[in-house]
Amino acid sequence: MLKLNKGFAKTGFAFIAAMMAIVLVVSGCSKGGDSGGSKDLASIEGRYAPDAEKPAWQLDSKEEPTDLTWYVNADWWNTDFGNDVVTKKIKEDLNINIKFITGDDTKLNTFFAGGDMPDLITTFDSNSPIVQKAATWALPLNELAEKYDPYFNKVAAQDTLNWFKLQDGNTYGYPNYSNTQDDYNSGNIPAKTAFIVRKDVYEALGQPAMGTTEQFESVLKDIKQKFPELIPFGFNSIGEGTGSLGDTLQDFIGVPLEDADGGFYNRNLDEDYLAWLKTLNRVHRDGLISDDSFADDSTAFEEKVKAGKYATMLLDGTPQQGGNLQIFFSGNRGKEYIAIDGPQSTKGNAPTLNQSGITGWMISFITKKAKDPAKAIQVFTYLLSEEGQMLMNYGIEGETYQKNADGTVALLPAVKELQQSNPDKFKKEFRMGEFMFFGHDRHKALSGDAFPEAIKQMQEWGKGKLKPHFILENINPDQGTPEARALSANNTKWNSSLVSMIRAKDDAGFESVLNEYKKFLDDNSWEKIVEIRNEKMKANKEKLGLE
Repeated sequence: MLKLNKGFAKTGFAFIAAMMAIVLVVSGCSKGGDSGGSKDLASIEGRYAPDAEKPAWQLDSKEEPTDLTWYVNADWWNTDFGNDVVTKKIKEDLNINIKFITGDDTKLNTFFAGGDMPDLITTFDSNSPIVQKAATWALPLNELAEKYDPYFNKVAAQDTLNWFKLQDGNTYGYPNYSNTQDDYNSGNIPAKTAFIVRKDVYEALGQPAMGTTEQFESVLKDIKQKFPELIPFGFNSIGEGTGSLGDTLQDFIGVPLEDADGGFYNRNLDEDYLAWLKTLNRVHRDGLISDDSFADDSTAFEEKVKAGKYATMLLDGTPQQGGNLQIFFSGNRGKEYIAIDGPQSTKGNAPTLNQSGITGWMISFITKKAKDPAKAIQVFTYLLSEEGQMLMNYGIEGETYQKNADGTVALLPAVKELQQSNPDKFKKEFRMGEFMFFGHDRHKALSGDAFPEAIKQMQEWGKGKLKPHFILENINPDQGTPEARALSANNTKWNSSLVSMIRAKDDAGFESVLNEYKKFLDDNSWEKIVEIRNEKMKANKEKLGLE
């Protein structure tokens, strides 16, 4: 019998297992119903007459509460319903009881294999086979809206509906935090990326510029000399990816999103970006980047943020780090982190900071097994509406927040005090800002209470620097294909190469790692991957009306 190499056996069996899971999902999807369309939708005769000018949840006369089962493909999701301010109000307004079920991909796959489907499903990967095969197991939102709740089309973004439209012309899923071009143009979407510096350090050094590679190196050397207890430069934990030194740095210095012909551009090999990586390599050789930064997990990184251990940081996800930044801010007034211009393009490119795109994050569906599809689409409409958005973000007017004369809103003093002094109790009793199906950034812009004080200056700095990355969304090869496996290998190689390049002992070592990465691409289907990405970018542009 042929004996397998241990490494091959491990990866080979993992691959087989992954392929079996995909086959299970795709074949199991067919158990959810025939593909395309929504045949024989349940009647609502005697309950209400749909009205395009009024949401169906306000018209529905159904007396008995509707029980819905909602699966969320995340173990961390809070399954409680009806006991906090937000979900209690949803329960009352819609006359529903929701039983949340959580799990991972394995549990999700069992639904399709067994056919015992929940009423609603929320997942997080728009490229997954499950999402791509939604026509086989989910009901079209456009047909549900037409039959049960035409008001849905007033609160759903048409660009988002078009973006998620499948080949049969129907839209089955709707996301949260789906930002359209209009949303970007509004100025209501805050930046989530910033180059930040401790205010006391910045002022002690005379508020120096750090835009050029030479200035960046010089300031970090000054920091090491005058503030030896601090780490001169930090960045998001590397983990399985590249921290904030990959796409985030590329966006910060304005690396182009496409090539001169409008096709896919390998931003990792951009000359401007490589010039900054060479700078980081020199900075590392001078001891201005701690080797711990490449090994720290997210917890270790966050502890250093709380303690203000970094003199400067390139930070992606300022809202996610808002609590940690606020801890340092509250206890160290005058030393708090502030955003400055930081590294800039060597070619004069403006920043192209990214934010949540049109694909959004959590994607929710109504399954063909939904017991009451009319009530299910009412949930979508309600949460997408002004009433639902205000409830999810701020609670109930007069009970948790008040409207100001200028149209903004503010949490009531007692509610805000609890939010700041006892966040766990606040979360349990109120749940504002957490129950965010179909949530949207534009409603957070209504209140200064939506974000911690520590990041407001950073968001102010980011105004005018955001650029949609819509054309690059969902352009990877389909899961389960040879090109998808090659891309995974290429990404892993890039992650390790980036760290090795920054930690290289000399210029020759840097170039050696870079050349090895280029050869790896050539040997691993890069040309075919680019071809697929070009095709998908073209399709994206057509969806967006850019072609």
